[in-house]
Amino acid sequence: MGKAECISYDEHQLPYVDLGSARIRMEKEPAPEWALKKAQEELREVPGVKEQAIKDLRELIQNEKYLNLPLDDEYMMMFLRPTHYYPESALKRLKNFYHMKLKYGIACENIIPSQLRNVFEANILNLLPQRDQHGRRLLVLEAGKKWKPSQVPLVDLFRGIQLTVLGSMVEPYSQICGAVVIIDMEGLPLSHITQFTPSFAAMLLDYIQECICMRLKAVHIVNNSYIFNMLFAIFKPFIREKLRKRIFFHGKDYKSLISHIEASALPPKYGGSATWELPPGKLLGEFFECYSKDYELADSYGYTAGYKMKK
Repeated sequence: MGKAECISYDEHQLPYVDLGSARIRMEKEPAPEWALKKAQEELREVPGVKEQAIKDLRELIQNEKYLNLPLDDEYMMMFLRPTHYYPESALKRLKNFYHMKLKYGIACENIIPSQLRNVFEANILNLLPQRDQHGRRLLVLEAGKKWKPSQVPLVDLFRGIQLTVLGSMVEPYSQICGAVVIIDMEGLPLSHITQFTPSFAAMLLDYIQECICMRLKAVHIVNNSYIFNMLFAIFKPFIREKLRKRIFFHGKDYKSLISHIEASALPPKYGGSATWELPPGKLLGEFFECYSKDYELADSYGYTAGYKMKK
């Protein structure tokens, strides 16, 4: 089957991208039973603990004078699941998440699909339609020669990543099982290295290690070159052990990649056996634009005027 050319809608009028043997869609329905059991075993999502944690986090947020957020159970769980239902940890992560706008400005503002069409049209950010064997969301970022900084500045690329992560954050399935990122560095030009400044690296690590409200289970780097390995070595001392243990380098060895991610969830270009073909980036952007109101609402949350962040 050829590439999808337009957005389709299911019987509930929810959008999806039809790839023939798979669909790209937002999975907002409850997680499957096996994942809910996983939440009980790994995340302390059990009767009594769950309800008390939601109640306590709601009260903690209400005590934050300048923090404008929804207070429904679903929103609380979005932050409680990644922090194993510890309300104080969830509040800390939540505050860090909303401090991003104040600390980094434009790099964390307007995380809205219509503002990031250049990212999707460049075909460098992909959301795979299938999850891996552990139920994890799969995101592919092509940051080698395919990425043209003149078309997609690094700050826009970062905002595009945040947009995709935000989409996964609202999925109960992803809240429990987490996400995996594949970074394809094929043909990384030496000129691109100058884009990765120390200040950008610090911001990226702050986002991943302190702010992201998603269980990042692994980062797989493929087609990495000597140039990229040198760059990584410079920033490695600033990466905490927990994240370091979840970063894997595969080079061009896709057998190594599919030892971590089952072949059926990956396209042939990464050694997979999936029969679907990824859609044009422009269409993926249009899919996200179907949720523009949700993204605009999410962008309105955070700290209100008058708040001063402690240094």
